[in-house]
Amino acid sequence: MRELLKGTTVGWLGHSAVLVQTKAGTTLLIDPFITGNPKFPAGYVMPAKVDYILLTHGHGDHLGDAVQLATKYDATVVAVYELAAYVAGKAGAKIIGMNLGGSVKLGDVTATMTDAKHSAGAQDDKGTHYTGVAAGFVLTINGGPVLYHAGDTAVFTDMKLIEELYHPDVAMLPIGGHYTMGPREAALAVKFLKPKLVLPIHYGTFPPLVGRPEELQALVPGVEVVKMEPGENL
Repeated sequence: MRELLKGTTVGWLGHSAVLVQTKAGTTLLIDPFITGNPKFPAGYVMPAKVDYILLTHGHGDHLGDAVQLATKYDATVVAVYELAAYVAGKAGAKIIGMNLGGSVKLGDVTATMTDAKHSAGAQDDKGTHYTGVAAGFVLTINGGPVLYHAGDTAVFTDMKLIEELYHPDVAMLPIGGHYTMGPREAALAVKFLKPKLVLPIHYGTFPPLVGRPEELQALVPGVEVVKMEPGENL
């Protein structure tokens, strides 16, 4: 695993929240659902700095604490154009608004926004707001691995294009079911993506999310599915 990650650390904070720290020191926080997340690790100490906050879509369990953390860390929020604008309107945060198929440089990381099959929108005390479409991210780290965070999604055949274009080493895939694909569908996603390592996300947080890593592992015996506790690192 050390050879695969090449100095990059990938930490799972429960649900879909992932903290990526590169060997060169760039820190990226994806889908920072902390407040109200029953799986956020008790006593976890956040890093001293976060450079970028990446959002796959505007649902509350993914947008999470992005506004507050962007202010705390003076971090740049990276999201689909409409969601980035929504966050900026809330806190005047620094943003990078992008869209499907586009890539941006985030220090030593190239972040590419990919398709995802899911609904999107953000809710606040004024109702539900249009905040663009759901997405995933491919993170190509200079001298390091290629990481794919699928966000919330069903399996879709264009995952084959993600493999063909970017060859992800590590795939972070939702497996809980109900709102996203479950283990059966995630196994097909693994077949399409051909990663060396799978980190299951978006499971076990709430009662409907019944999929488990062991189920996925049984369906993809040739690929390592990592079962981590929230707060642990690859």
